[in-house]
Amino acid sequence: MSTAAAPAARALELHDISVTFRAREAAGQGYTAVARTTLAVGAGEFVSVVGPTGCGKSTLLNVAAGLLAPSAGEVRVFGQPLAGINRRAGYMFQADALMPWRSALANVMVGLQYRGLAEAEARAQAEAWLARVGLAGFGDRYPHQLSGGMRKRTALAQTLALDPDIILMDEPFSALDIQTRQLMENEVLALWAARKKAVLFITHDLDEAIAMSDRVVVLSAGPATHPIGEFAIDLPRPRDVAEVRTDARFVELHGRIWSVLREEVLKGYAQQLRQVA
Repeated sequence: MSTAAAPAARALELHDISVTFRAREAAGQGYTAVARTTLAVGAGEFVSVVGPTGCGKSTLLNVAAGLLAPSAGEVRVFGQPLAGINRRAGYMFQADALMPWRSALANVMVGLQYRGLAEAEARAQAEAWLARVGLAGFGDRYPHQLSGGMRKRTALAQTLALDPDIILMDEPFSALDIQTRQLMENEVLALWAARKKAVLFITHDLDEAIAMSDRVVVLSAGPATHPIGEFAIDLPRPRDVAEVRTDARFVELHGRIWSVLREEVLKGYAQQLRQVA
């Protein structure tokens, strides 16, 4: 298991975070989704978080984005306490967040325009980013005219066009077929390698986490999820996510991490069965 990133190199710190949701009609009652969780992402580091379904992975990401205030603990961004929205972060959601009434180009432009760029400059930057993700010539297409992979590429361009220092990704490729998914994973790795932003990547796919990351953090089953393991991924870069899966070191790392994750997945599955019983 690895040690946390050095304080001077930390782009994002979640320190002793707890998140409790309370029902209005039941004062004093609540559900603690996350408990006493500390997690750091270094500048230029790619960190994946894995855990059972429903354990609170997305909750942590929303805290990092400033979309959800923790019940306890502190979030720091490049050493400064986070208050409100994390404006140094870009967020790529699991579901498509594209505006259906705007073309692919207009969807990529919208964040740049919101930041005050003139339309001509916003258009030029959006076109450049669509080209970088392989969508040159598709800017006039609307989301319903794009395949699932093309919509994901548009969403990726939309996020990266804002040049965030931190990229937050919430299972962004889970709905794609395996071939398209691997293409997107490799594209993300290539773009990340070129700019080396800090990435916090949420996934339920252990293979994906190992193939893409510098570190993998394992969360316990909920409620009160918390980290129970942290593993350095020392596979050489650059990586092809399909080819690296056959590497002996990949297989070894997968076995070590799965030995920690397996019991938590079984706990989470048992909880789901109790809920529907």
